[in-house]
Amino acid sequence: MNTTPATDTRGAVGTGIVGTPAVDTVIIGAGQSGLALGYYLAQQHRNFVILDAGTRVGDAWRSRWDSLRLFTPAKYNGLPGRPFPGDRLAFPTKDEQADYLEDYAARFHLPVRPNTAVTRLSHDGQRFHVMAGAQRWTAANVVLATGACQLPKTPGFAADLPSGVVQLHSRSYKNPAQLKPGPVLVVGVGNSGAEIALETSRTHETWLAGKPSAEIPFRHGRTAARFFIPVVRFAGMHVLNTNTPVGRKVLPKIAGMASPLIRTKLADLGAAGVHLVPRVTGVQDGAVMLDDGQRLPVANVIWCTGFVEAYPWLDIPALPANWREQQHRGIVDALPGLYLLGKDLIFAAASETLPGVCLDAKYLAKRLAATRAPQHAAEVPSRLAA
Repeated sequence: MNTTPATDTRGAVGTGIVGTPAVDTVIIGAGQSGLALGYYLAQQHRNFVILDAGTRVGDAWRSRWDSLRLFTPAKYNGLPGRPFPGDRLAFPTKDEQADYLEDYAARFHLPVRPNTAVTRLSHDGQRFHVMAGAQRWTAANVVLATGACQLPKTPGFAADLPSGVVQLHSRSYKNPAQLKPGPVLVVGVGNSGAEIALETSRTHETWLAGKPSAEIPFRHGRTAARFFIPVVRFAGMHVLNTNTPVGRKVLPKIAGMASPLIRTKLADLGAAGVHLVPRVTGVQDGAVMLDDGQRLPVANVIWCTGFVEAYPWLDIPALPANWREQQHRGIVDALPGLYLLGKDLIFAAASETLPGVCLDAKYLAKRLAATRAPQHAAEVPSRLAA
């Protein structure tokens, strides 16, 4: 696959830095949000580069557990200029979504730099400086499109479990073959926890710990894809957003709340023999302690406890501690030229979903277009044939 554009925006490679290319925009992250924005920037004939730590485009999807399927039907999983192929009412596997993203980057010749993990992002008062090992770029704009699943979050008392207990975060869980014989405790009753608990219950006695969240009031599947999900999608993008009175009232209330169970419901878990128990409070004498005083001696623990948004390479002392909250639709107020994309509730309830990402990317591209005149068409690739 060739994702190298006509204009060479690569930094130096090897042991020394032999050049510092100047680009208009650096996008950090080649997931769906970075690629969607890249499509629009290429349409504007802008000089930009997309940096990604993964070996292949789509690796963030490939790395999830084997049986994962998307919750949105294929008709909503495409990016601008390229619908998702196949049955529009089907729910793609995570590998199908990953392959689609890889094909998308190649089809539109987006300037993706794989195996390029950012190690430092700084600002000198005029331009950004982005370093990835021995490579570096300067840019007028930087877009943080690193996705929601960054740093796995586990409680501190996880270290108190005996060494013989298999511990996995949902990020590293692949399938039940990773587990040892004996009971499994899945911690966290979100969608990941519910789906993984249902899977492990087929081979292991399984407990699911946590406070159950709400559930969508309809059965997930093809009928929902045809009639109900379009309504949810519309509300999540065009009603519950920061431009509407109801959105401004509701969004702060749902921030930090667990997403409702979508495909696997509590009734499904009960029918499969999953034991629903209260939340985990700690570890005592090698056993997991529950909120009601129960002790669970388990052989395996899967932490479905979410992720922390983290930018350890961000080195801009002028940014206030709450810079992440000081943004509107991805535009960071504290530092002109710094943007967020593909993050939860940036603009709407659906901002982290594929349809929401496309909406926010289009808006952000328009704002970027207003900040600087595009480069001459001959300077950057514009091969956007469908």
